[in-house]
Amino acid sequence: MRTVLITGCDRGVGYCLAEEFLRGGWHVYAGQYMPQWPWLDSLHAAYPDALTLLPLDVGSIPSVRQAAAQVEQLDMLVLCAGVAGAENEEGIRTAYRINSLGAIRMVEAFLPRMQQGLKRLAFVSSEAGVISIAHRDGGYGYTVSKAMLNMAVSQMFRTLRPQGFTFRLYHPGWVRSYMQGVKNTHGRYEPEESAASAYRQFTQDRAWEDDLIMTDICGHLWPW
Repeated sequence: MRTVLITGCDRGVGYCLAEEFLRGGWHVYAGQYMPQWPWLDSLHAAYPDALTLLPLDVGSIPSVRQAAAQVEQLDMLVLCAGVAGAENEEGIRTAYRINSLGAIRMVEAFLPRMQQGLKRLAFVSSEAGVISIAHRDGGYGYTVSKAMLNMAVSQMFRTLRPQGFTFRLYHPGWVRSYMQGVKNTHGRYEPEESAASAYRQFTQDRAWEDDLIMTDICGHLWPW
């Protein structure tokens, strides 16, 4: 059985991705930041042998290290945890700490567990981080954190692709998710729709693994 660790699984796209991987026969390590949110407990009841709930705050180095100590081997790491962040200095710092540095510290901590098997790293990014076509007003913390993430993934790709790692960089679309703490009702896609597309793209091999390209929910290619 292949293994995947997914961050940000409490709700939204992360939760739906955990469901998709479980249905696909994977063993899922689900990063759980909010134990008071009940959805993952219900999912664990449905898949008690295939789902491991993993207390995880990607913004905390000790939390990431503690999570890594509980995992022996991984085929895929999916970095989905993210926040929008308030438009003040504290909110901007939070966006960087989770959206950008969170992904970096997770890869650093879990690479030793990924030296065998599929060796795939998947990152949920955004069009908000694409400098050449960015169209948003404000949102400095979120947009810059996603641009930082894209650059970090580019550097990881240069280093890790020669070692046999494959990469997925995914723009989930305008999702009705919980990025600001409550569900956004103005989005275009439900989390289930974006997760279904992400699962297909993350699990299928590509003929162009030597190119790093961001794809979206519809499979379209994006500059980044």
